[in-house]
Amino acid sequence: MSKRAHRRPVKRSLTLRGHRTSVSLEDIFWDTFRQIAETDGKTINGLAAEIDEGRGDIGLASAIRVYVFERVLSRAQSFE
Repeated sequence: MSKRAHRRPVKRSLTLRGHRTSVSLEDIFWDTFRQIAETDGKTINGLAAEIDEGRGDIGLASAIRVYVFERVLSRAQSFE
C-alpha cells in the first residue's frame, strides 16, 4: 500500500444542488472518485449529488467511500 493511502483525510468542497458543503476524504478515495466521475461523463458535484440522494442516514463522506469501494470491487470482479 502506498504512503498516500495512509494520509489523513483532507476536507474537500462540493456544491450539491446549489448548496456548498464539504467532505473529508483520503486522497486515494478522492482521486478514485474523480476518475469514476470522469469515466462516467459526470461532474464531481453531479456524482456527489447522486450519491447524496441515495445515502440514507450515513454521512456523505462515508457514502462516497462505499460507492468508490463498490465500483472498484465490481470492476475487479469483472476481470475474474
